[in-house]
Amino acid sequence: MSQYKNTKYQIRLPIILFIGIAAGILIGATFTDSSPVQNDVNSSLQKFKEILTLIDRNYVDEVNTDKLVEDAISHMLTKLDPHSAYISAEERVRANEELQGNFEGIGVEFNIFKDTIVVVSPLSGGPSEAVGVMSGDKIIKIDDKDVAGVGFTNRDVQTHLKGPKGTSVEITVLRKGKKEPIKFNIIRDKIPQYSVDASYMIDDEIGYIKVSRFSATTYEEFLSALRELKKSGMTKLVLDLQGNPGGYMNHAINMADEFLDDKRRIVYTKGKQSRFNSEANAQRTGEFEKGELIVLVNEGSASASEIVSGALQDNDRALIVGRRTFGKGLVQAPMDLSDGSELRLTISRYYTPSGRSIQKPYVDKEEYAQDIMERYNHGEFFSADSIHFNDSLKYQTAHGRTVYGGGGIMPDYFVPLDTTLTSTYLNQLFTSNSMQEYTFNYVARNKTKLNQMDYMDFFQNFTITNDMLAELVEAGKGNGVKPNNTELKKSKDLFKLHMKAQIARQVWNNKGFYPIYNQTNEILQQAVKLFDKAEELERAKF
Repeated sequence: MSQYKNTKYQIRLPIILFIGIAAGILIGATFTDSSPVQNDVNSSLQKFKEILTLIDRNYVDEVNTDKLVEDAISHMLTKLDPHSAYISAEERVRANEELQGNFEGIGVEFNIFKDTIVVVSPLSGGPSEAVGVMSGDKIIKIDDKDVAGVGFTNRDVQTHLKGPKGTSVEITVLRKGKKEPIKFNIIRDKIPQYSVDASYMIDDEIGYIKVSRFSATTYEEFLSALRELKKSGMTKLVLDLQGNPGGYMNHAINMADEFLDDKRRIVYTKGKQSRFNSEANAQRTGEFEKGELIVLVNEGSASASEIVSGALQDNDRALIVGRRTFGKGLVQAPMDLSDGSELRLTISRYYTPSGRSIQKPYVDKEEYAQDIMERYNHGEFFSADSIHFNDSLKYQTAHGRTVYGGGGIMPDYFVPLDTTLTSTYLNQLFTSNSMQEYTFNYVARNKTKLNQMDYMDFFQNFTITNDMLAELVEAGKGNGVKPNNTELKKSKDLFKLHMKAQIARQVWNNKGFYPIYNQTNEILQQAVKLFDKAEELERAKF
């Protein structure tokens, strides 16, 4: 659904600035500095060491001093800003996988239906596909461990199936039509993760690119998608950054550079230390410096997403459409610690070309954490009039339009949340896995018929029947979801659209999913009607 809820991880996800060498110099210099400030730090460190030693030697019960230290570090960082964070060695691996653009494992998309791990699809070119794992296989053992009917979670599955490239794992599967279980010995390999979820032509002129995060491969993925759309005749572009929590800053800068004339300012940073001050400007001839451009944002668009949308808005290059962005304008540097853990420390603020800091206030950390919910309760998701900006935070774009700092990027055109595109019952069918289970089984039963269809035939002519909706209701009942016929009748078209999108994903992956799902994307549906406004913005520059 288009209403976005920030997870704890997404709210804390930092913009990564590549300053490893500088950070190392800073840390190295810290312990040789004899300034009064450094003497205070040494005194505090000595006090902490004394207390930890006293606890270890004298406390009545056994204590885990490593855990005490980690807890103390985490608590200390809560006294700073909301985005400085300590990440343990174990958590660091998981956190970095989101940004690295790949992970190491066996290469399957899976789901858990009725406490059974089911292979939704072996990933193309991955090690599971190479050994013959097939869609629909039920994994009952990983190595010698029984994993069916024992309460395995998604995290448990990932823990057992992921691992270093070159290591092996044995899985035992049950396959429809086979009496005996089948064993596969799989050598783990690097598995790519994509951050450009979809790119396609909406019509003969308008292209669409959906970017879900800024990982180590985002810019290359984006550039490839942009070039393919241009080959298809694209002259207008929708860049969808809704719900994108950010990631690598340099990939955001490179993306913005593809839209801006040379020498245009993209972003600049200021910190306590001059080494953390920087400025990024457009440096090369971009792939789409001319042509109407609309960028979609919402309350889940944060950090690197705000760098892109802020740069394009301040340079009057794009029309920003949607709802006010999250409001994260702090830059974190990753600093390696000796045990493999990591400190992500805020070392500067970033500013859009007009001089805006879009970091929202964080004096009260509880209020900061609840900000998105407060916006919803205050009515901001439904009316732009509920948003009030301080005149002292007023700035001018390159061609004199007024924009505001102090809490996210306010779009040029506001699109309210459409509550008719939400349904509690539909959400229950998704969260219980009933929708996924039903559509997976439907595709398995009708694979031959679906494989004989081309996508446009499916898109235009495939119909979800009332019998299929009734079967979905039964699947929900089997997973403990009480039927709600009133809501189903009221939102029948919405249920059908989501079911059709899920079936398309099973057969054509995200390329099939998004053109159907985006019919529920109210911000996109409004944006495609605004290209005349984007054209006016483009003409005003000349």
